[in-house]
Amino acid sequence: MLMRLYKAEKLKLRRSPVWLVFIVVPAVPAFLGTMNYLYNIEILSSEWYSLWTQHTLFTSYFFLPILLGLYCSYLIRLEKNNRNLTKMLTLPVSRKDFFLAKLLSAGKIIFLTEVWIGLLFLISGKLIGIASKPPIGELLIWCVFGALGGLVMAAIQLIISLYCDSFALPVGISFAGGLTGLVAMAKDAGHMYPYSLMAYGMFSNNNKQQLTAEGYPQFVLVCIWYLVVFTVIGAMIMERKEV
Repeated sequence: MLMRLYKAEKLKLRRSPVWLVFIVVPAVPAFLGTMNYLYNIEILSSEWYSLWTQHTLFTSYFFLPILLGLYCSYLIRLEKNNRNLTKMLTLPVSRKDFFLAKLLSAGKIIFLTEVWIGLLFLISGKLIGIASKPPIGELLIWCVFGALGGLVMAAIQLIISLYCDSFALPVGISFAGGLTGLVAMAKDAGHMYPYSLMAYGMFSNNNKQQLTAEGYPQFVLVCIWYLVVFTVIGAMIMERKEV
């Protein structure tokens, strides 16, 4: 049943304009990060690693939280329009599966966005003439772990969108979450705070809490724990929704 619901989500979003946003918007922080790198190239001496910190500084704290808030709000809005959610709740469908289908849909766009961010990073580095070999292996880890941390954020945003009738309010909350995630990173709490896990997983801004190979299992376990908790909460909210 879960996979049927997920396939239904794919059909709903096939012609959605929201895909265009996820293609265009990540190019903005990529451009800003590249310009910032060039303007400070005297002190940013680690080439690819320095360029990545500049890209993710803008992406993971500002642009991606807005995009995730927008997408999750849109996913729930699809059901609230024309009382589709009420119709869905009358079907013999597990509320947990309904929430998970939305989360899987968000996870797909998060992963594809991370891939696009990685490609923009490689293209930017080549365009500005970085001659050394790019850290492909590490880039894959940054993108995969960033997507996992972003999935935690998406789970929270889906819950918020279920509660809020406004489309814009969840987006604003997600943006505020990105800013508080920056504060959490500065306070050495980035490895635990839900809204900073995406930035933490992406090695954003060369923070003091760099994720090492020994810390990979802990990071994954923290993300899984949050995902289980928020999925249970989301399912409970769905159970209490009136038909």
